[in-house]
Amino acid sequence: MRSMWKGAVSFGLVTIPIHLYTATENKNVSLRQVHVTDGGRIQYKRFCTIDGEEVPYSDIAKGYELSDGEMVVLTDEDMATLPLATSKSIDVLEFVPLESIDPIYFDRTYYLEPEKAAVTPYVLLRDALHKSGQVAVAKVALRQRESMAVLRVLNDVLVMTTILWPDEVRRPDFKFLEEEQPQVRPQELTMAGTLIDSLSEPVFEPEKYEDSYREALESLIEDKVKGRETTTVAQPEDNAEVVDLMGALKASVSAAKKSRKPAAAKDKSATKKSKSA
Repeated sequence: MRSMWKGAVSFGLVTIPIHLYTATENKNVSLRQVHVTDGGRIQYKRFCTIDGEEVPYSDIAKGYELSDGEMVVLTDEDMATLPLATSKSIDVLEFVPLESIDPIYFDRTYYLEPEKAAVTPYVLLRDALHKSGQVAVAKVALRQRESMAVLRVLNDVLVMTTILWPDEVRRPDFKFLEEEQPQVRPQELTMAGTLIDSLSEPVFEPEKYEDSYREALESLIEDKVKGRETTTVAQPEDNAEVVDLMGALKASVSAAKKSRKPAAAKDKSATKKSKSA
């Protein structure tokens, strides 16, 4: 991995120099826009809407458009005057339980690696944070933008996740919330709870799941490269039949139990074999 930022974690009077690495990567297959007849790439030119001339990067600045259409031009020199006190520091502000932060606030996640001379204070913060069972709330500036962030421990490494500001999270403004809510029957609520129980697992194991769409797209591309013909997979027909809520819940519970029987049988078989051994 390549470091994308260098700074320090400020923890009280302790400063821990670190390198920041992007913790996740997008595995989507990258597709380009091309001319269907010859495969030529489609390119877009940067041009000014006033004089129609193509504009080089060196002449491009940032702009804020006012409600009346007037434009406020902000140059790199203007942006450099803005106060970013945390430009090279991750300032720890407080410690809170992780469950008190709703996941809707989570944005991007990064790994923190200590510099060679800072391993000891890094391990101190890591172990103290892990023992406390809490996460650190901090402020940091990345790419000329100040963000709130959360520091926690994952696989013996400090992990920082930037979080959105409160006014960046939209409030649900749905009409049905203002109307009288439908009454859910106790039997339906009980059956829904049974469905949840039948599909519950002790821990989340993401490796059980796979991106079938990406795999199919990669296979399609591979077939194209080899010059083989591809076939279209038939899609299931839309089921327009209306079923009642209770019936749908019962069917879901039944299907969930059936899907778990083979796995349960394998576990019992494995247990018997281990005992006999």
